[in-house]
Amino acid sequence: MRTRVRKFAHVLERTGLAMAGAASGLFVAAHVGSIVFPLASEGFIIVMMLSGAVGFYLGIDTPQRPFHPVAGEHSEKGFGGRIDSAEFLSAVGTFFATLVAFVAVSVIVFRENLHIFWTYAIMQGWVVGVTMQIIAGAMARFRG
Repeated sequence: MRTRVRKFAHVLERTGLAMAGAASGLFVAAHVGSIVFPLASEGFIIVMMLSGAVGFYLGIDTPQRPFHPVAGEHSEKGFGGRIDSAEFLSAVGTFFATLVAFVAVSVIVFRENLHIFWTYAIMQGWVVGVTMQIIAGAMARFRG
């Protein structure tokens, strides 16, 4: 019984993260679409929302490598002293994605009129951040 409740809670948490990612994608798409008119389509908005949902679902809750060596490893620095690539990509990707989503929401709420360069920077930051999250999530789940 306890295991089912824990699994349900985990799925609920991951679904919430996916919804937060989709909402962030919606805000970025709303800002970018209001400035770059060819990107004001429903298809663009859906792609941004789906990429956010997948990125936040896969990338935020990545299984971590152990800090201490596992049996058979002879290192004093934990997992070979190496940086966990998946964890690093997840952290940086989450930071970029949420930072640009925050900026996009701020621009919308305060009705700022940004230069087109900043709008493209917001879109690029979103794409890079979400891509990093998706790659991190895939790496963490496929490693042995």
